[in-house]
Amino acid sequence: MSGPGEVVVVGGGMVGAAITCALAQRGFQVRLLERQAPECGWPRGDFEIRVSAISRASKNLFANVGAWPEMVRRRVTPYERMVVWEAGGGELRFDAGELGEPELGHIIENGVVQCALWSVLRERPEVEVIAGAELLSLEPDERRPRLTVKLRGEARRLEADLVIGADGARSQLRELAGIGTSGWSYEQHALVCTVRAEEGNRSTAWQRFMPSGPLALLPLERRHFSIVWSTTPAEAARLAELENGAFDEALTRASEGRLGRLTLEGERGLFPLRLQHASRYIAPGLALVGDAAHVIHPLAGQGVNLGLMDAAELVEVLTRARERRRPLGHLQTLRRYERARKGENLAMQAAMDLLKRLFGNDVPPLKAARNLALELADRVDPLKRLLVRNAMGTWGELPPLVRAPS
Repeated sequence: MSGPGEVVVVGGGMVGAAITCALAQRGFQVRLLERQAPECGWPRGDFEIRVSAISRASKNLFANVGAWPEMVRRRVTPYERMVVWEAGGGELRFDAGELGEPELGHIIENGVVQCALWSVLRERPEVEVIAGAELLSLEPDERRPRLTVKLRGEARRLEADLVIGADGARSQLRELAGIGTSGWSYEQHALVCTVRAEEGNRSTAWQRFMPSGPLALLPLERRHFSIVWSTTPAEAARLAELENGAFDEALTRASEGRLGRLTLEGERGLFPLRLQHASRYIAPGLALVGDAAHVIHPLAGQGVNLGLMDAAELVEVLTRARERRRPLGHLQTLRRYERARKGENLAMQAAMDLLKRLFGNDVPPLKAARNLALELADRVDPLKRLLVRNAMGTWGELPPLVRAPS
């Protein structure tokens, strides 16, 4: 590759693939490094156990880079309602129709998102995919950062105007740059699986708060849910080992039977939960996005949406820098990105951490206050609208990439 606007993206997951598509669309030359290209055979009869609740802003990004039609062709599930409740207490309901919206969001399997984005980036002449590369070293530099990778047994040196780290919570690129993290374990594991609901899913996302952690039921097509059940590691392990029938009983009981009997379909998976935040998002010639920069509790389903907003903001910053002939990797350039995203991500992390702790405490006065807050939020329409706009990612000033296509 030659000429201005050369970028190396490390990590081809949802956020890395999205930023690759967006940069290529803007005319940047992009090398995408990924250990293994995704398996994208289709159709599939079963559901993946890893799904994401995609906000309106994230849907707009997918539409703007040309990936949304492919996601729809594969499988997306819009949801029109959301119910949040606590056993024996308050309840908060959102309805898209009452709020003047066609839907509140979409539930999409992670593989569908990734494969749709890869189908776009593979068609872009500006993109070179380098699969199977192993990172060896990083030489930060504001003008030409350099990576050394091992590819097919040989060391290969890559230079660019900027390196973007989208390689996840255990980011090797972040470690090579010497960027530390802070955070803590929640001492919870998320049990994820797919279930069939006796009474269908009613196009509704459900979430019950319990002292041991929240249970989220995310609708898939008409009769299925993706389950994210956050609880103690010991309880999660016990649930994962239960016979299918006993697991169905436990899950139906935890959901208070609101959808009738819930029946397991397929495998169960366990994932440890933690809060993590990088001390810096940037270094000379380097920017971190998505889980490489921040990891959040899944109780509000905002993790990937925050990462996609990172991508949208960074693309806008880089586009403006190129127009003004400023070095892409200069710290003065990258600080604009860090300032725009770090505060918002920290605020969301703090809010989710507070919710987790508030609803994880069964002290009677606190429980009464929670129930009152849920009931109040349910009755005050302006507050409900504010909560929904924030969850949809349509509140405040947005980068062009996540605005509705014109």
